[in-house]
Amino acid sequence: MVIKTAEFVKSSGKWQECPEPNIPEYAFIGRSNVGKSSLINAMMNHKDLAKTSGTPGKTQLINHFLVNESWYLTDLPGYGYAKVSKVQRKDFEKLITNYILNRRNLVNLFVLVDSRHSPQKIDLEFIQWCGESGVPFSIVFTKADKLKPNVVIKNVEDYKAELHKTWEDLPELYVTSAEKKEGGDHILDFIEKTNDFLKNNSVSFDE
Repeated sequence: MVIKTAEFVKSSGKWQECPEPNIPEYAFIGRSNVGKSSLINAMMNHKDLAKTSGTPGKTQLINHFLVNESWYLTDLPGYGYAKVSKVQRKDFEKLITNYILNRRNLVNLFVLVDSRHSPQKIDLEFIQWCGESGVPFSIVFTKADKLKPNVVIKNVEDYKAELHKTWEDLPELYVTSAEKKEGGDHILDFIEKTNDFLKNNSVSFDE
């Protein structure tokens, strides 16, 4: 997919405030500081489309971007950020779950995990929740440039082995590096093929 246009639309504090759900939507989520904003910027060829920060928990709203005037890319707040109050954490969780479960044009959720770490309980629990809730999702490994290729491969295989303990079939897996702009093209190919399928089958998101 060639990115011709990518523009910020709005930030929403509630899922009901999001733009009209009339075109396909793809959301990105992960633990705070997983490199979500950097990956989005690399994919969109736009260095500051999504706000990056060295401070985890920077994204606290649902941020919508219109891509090629035909689909939404959504940047969701990170989950599991410990340095906010319990009340704020609960608010984030409510915002995220309500959006995911109620946004009828959400085609796929990209769950980002840091390729440098062994499977983390909070990521596995979130992935399990997606499965139990019937949410279509893919897993995106980030920051692959921080490790030697053979270590990345081992870590991904370890993750797959952990998931196979409870999953018979695994979702799509992507290995990415925002720094080297690697892997994002495969995600965009998936989005393009999915959009073509939806269009060719006249899928409508109207209630």
